[in-house]
Amino acid sequence: MKPNCECCNKDLPPNSTQAMICSYECTFCVSCVDHVLLNVCPNCGGGLMPRPIRPQQERRQKISLKLQPASRERVLTTFTREEIVSFARAHCEVPYEDR
Repeated sequence: MKPNCECCNKDLPPNSTQAMICSYECTFCVSCVDHVLLNVCPNCGGGLMPRPIRPQQERRQKISLKLQPASRERVLTTFTREEIVSFARAHCEVPYEDR
């Protein structure tokens, strides 16, 4: 689990309901997905869905956020804002299941 939005660098802790991911686990905040990315991952072109929240409590042996912490390594996309917007506009009309 990445700790930040790859577009605006907003903090997205493991329990955030504002985190969205693609099938490659690229991570963005809801605001960027809605207003900048237009639900198009700028890295792969896929759609973005709400990121699951990792359980904080150990309900199964050795499986929990405490025992398997989220990443602390921040990631930012290598594309410029202009490249992201252009890419998103070019692909946003195609349903993500058809991209």
